[in-house]
Amino acid sequence: MEPLDAAVDVHALIRDLLPVVAPSAWFDPGTSEVVLPVGRSEARASTWTVLERCAREPRETWPGVVDEWVREVGHRAFLAVGEMELFGDVRELLRLRIVPKLAPRDREGLVVVPAGDHFDAMVMIEHPRYGGPLTKARAGLLGLRKLGYVMTNTHDRELADVSVRDQPLLPGRDVRVVTKPGSRYVSALLSEVEQFLPGPNAHGALVGVPCHSTLLLYPITSTAVLEVLPVFADVVKEMHADAEDPCAPGVYWSHGERRLTPLSGALDTAAPREFTSLLLRLPDLP
Repeated sequence: MEPLDAAVDVHALIRDLLPVVAPSAWFDPGTSEVVLPVGRSEARASTWTVLERCAREPRETWPGVVDEWVREVGHRAFLAVGEMELFGDVRELLRLRIVPKLAPRDREGLVVVPAGDHFDAMVMIEHPRYGGPLTKARAGLLGLRKLGYVMTNTHDRELADVSVRDQPLLPGRDVRVVTKPGSRYVSALLSEVEQFLPGPNAHGALVGVPCHSTLLLYPITSTAVLEVLPVFADVVKEMHADAEDPCAPGVYWSHGERRLTPLSGALDTAAPREFTSLLLRLPDLP
């Protein structure tokens, strides 16, 4: 059975159970949510979870499944609204953290969206004691739906004071370091590396994000990239291995419309065709 096939009967059970299990709560048919007043606030819980549970169970067990779910969301609502009042406006604490692409089981239940082919953008609550990844359940109960402001929060409150410096990698070859020691959010700049590169930048750059506090960039301007790439890859790998908050051990080519193409440390037959084609067009400069 599909969850939506159970909706009419399950919603009827919810309406019958709420006066007994959660007398102050009510069912909103327009959004298919249970609304739970807690103190001066209210929390909302989508019924989709209980519909999925009931769809997997025999119909005679549905009253028990619904009863358990209503009590569960009531408990979570109490905790969530307590957190909201503890935090103040929790929206002010939301941040965006870029992580390597999560496995389906790891991303289940979290507020995560794809950030290209190789990374995910995970919404975090930034709090020294009660912080952590924002779960879908927590977001629903706190009424957090449109989260477009999270990147603005991250920029304004975490990334406005990143430092940018050039550091020798090889004789005459510098790597650009974008960093904020101790930060968990510098990796969020992966989609904006162009702003840290000298312009015009027609060929993109080598990019490494060995830890969440640091980006490494090497603008590609000549065939010197052939000399730089293996050393750059070794540095990224070593920094990743030594990091307290590691991100990604590999090297990427940033190019085009914010595209990231993985590169190995050695240009062999496995190198992306687009990158090897670029190498043929690069000028030979010292």
